[in-house]
Amino acid sequence: MAELSFDCTGARPDKFAIAPAMSMTLRISEVTGQKIEAIALRCQLRIEPARRRYSAAEAQKLNDLFGDTERWADTLKPVQFANLSIMVPGFTGSTDIDVPIPLSYDMEIGSTRYFAGLDEGEVPLLLLFSGSVFGTADGKLVVQQVPWSKEARYRLPVTVWREAIDAHFPNSAWLRVSTRTLDELQRFKNSRALPTWDATVSALLADVTERSECEP
Repeated sequence: MAELSFDCTGARPDKFAIAPAMSMTLRISEVTGQKIEAIALRCQLRIEPARRRYSAAEAQKLNDLFGDTERWADTLKPVQFANLSIMVPGFTGSTDIDVPIPLSYDMEIGSTRYFAGLDEGEVPLLLLFSGSVFGTADGKLVVQQVPWSKEARYRLPVTVWREAIDAHFPNSAWLRVSTRTLDELQRFKNSRALPTWDATVSALLADVTERSECEP
């Protein structure tokens, strides 16, 4: 039976991808000396928010995700980040592979809201592995499962995520609204002859601020 170990050794933004993405380097080792023909590997990535500290500014931005800091002992639960499937070519001893991870800037997604709420530091990640390992014994194909107990931890620098997003959406954010809300925004935009959606939202905020200042 093959015995595998997994380690994440680094990460970098993929600035040339057609959509926001980063790449993590995964080192897979087989410790008994058996030759691995291939691995159909599945990897689940989770954020472990309780494994780092937060500034007051970060805590304020993460309020809508975890609530008030007084409740964080109960609310700082793992956040799902990604589910990946990759084919690992055959190797003996160990091999390093790059795992592409697509990213979203949809602020409705919990992991995106978490990343966007951090100013600096690292994101504690837990990588959980499963899948099938293919080898040979006595000239016959042998298949075994990657044990569910196999996992690895990695502290992802926040700058890697931010550089990957900024390569496609610098100084930008995306919000989802209903079609009804979009129609109302479109009418307001047209009535003011505003050139962009950013200018439209800014004008609405300015109107609200002006009315609140005028109220007794």
